[in-house]
Amino acid sequence: MSRDEITKNVQEVLEEALGVDPDEVTMEATLTGDLGAESIDFLDIVFRLEKAFSTPDKPFKIAQGELFSENLLNDPELVADGRITEKGMAALKEKMPHLDFAIIEGDPQVSKLPELFTVKSIVDFIERKLDA
Repeated sequence: MSRDEITKNVQEVLEEALGVDPDEVTMEATLTGDLGAESIDFLDIVFRLEKAFSTPDKPFKIAQGELFSENLLNDPELVADGRITEKGMAALKEKMPHLDFAIIEGDPQVSKLPELFTVKSIVDFIERKLDA
């Protein structure tokens, strides 16, 4: 599947899951800030992505915490005083290579983490996973 096809499918999934207009789903759009996603929406997005990218001969599965950082930041070794620790950044980078951490590297506040989840990060995730 080409990157353009992946992008088109991801955009359609986000339009349906979040009830947004197609022109809002740009590659740079953040899921929470720009598209209005709430925590409950993330499960729906994962379900819809699995459905969109599964084929009869190869199901597409996304493990819990693989796409979004669910429960990872509840560990006090990874987060202290509202900031992601050095160990936490290393864990996030290893577990989520599809994210661009440049946004928070100089100021790793947990509150900035949602800014990393963009349409592009989902496209990158899907592309990596399909190539694996």
